[in-house]
Amino acid sequence: MPNNFALSARKRDLFGKGEVRRMRRLNDEIPAVIYGGEIEPQSIRLVHKDVMKALEKESFYAHIINLIIDGKDEEVVVKDIQRHPAKAVVLHMDFLRIKKSTSLNIKIPLHFLNEDICVGVKKQGGIISHTMSELEVKCLPKDLPARIEVDVSHLAVGETLHISNINLPKGVESVALKQGPEYDLPVAVVNKSKGSSAATDSSEGDDENN
Repeated sequence: MPNNFALSARKRDLFGKGEVRRMRRLNDEIPAVIYGGEIEPQSIRLVHKDVMKALEKESFYAHIINLIIDGKDEEVVVKDIQRHPAKAVVLHMDFLRIKKSTSLNIKIPLHFLNEDICVGVKKQGGIISHTMSELEVKCLPKDLPARIEVDVSHLAVGETLHISNINLPKGVESVALKQGPEYDLPVAVVNKSKGSSAATDSSEGDDENN
């Protein structure tokens, strides 16, 4: 299991838009909810600056988080984050309780490797385009990866890398692929650059003139 993040929280007993505004303005706090398991959803409040600091690390999104709620520990993962459309402000968070013996569905960040030595880029002048930045997987908490590495070194111009081409860690399954081969979506593609296309056309024209 990855090393846990830790966040302090307090139970939230008062609700309504006015209370939320007071939380944010006076205490720099944001509302959040924990749900899942056989326990009723629990409303909590988090310190906004602590959340923003944790969000600076990409691995926070795919790690087990230890919420310390009024001194009591609760292991969770992030399920949803609502952000302000124009400001660097988190408005609300949803957390899911975890059990060590129960698989969970969670989105894991994709890390693309070897783009600088990719065949389609280095030798053929193409441009890599990412069509996915994260992948939803199913696994036990102990097998939860902080990220999924995607090697694109072998891709040539015009070639596409799909979910099925990714080497997933042991114990980790793609949620999409479990639904059938038609859900084997593209992850990255190497497109021909406009410059290389123009150069090719020019070269072909010269050959025809000769």
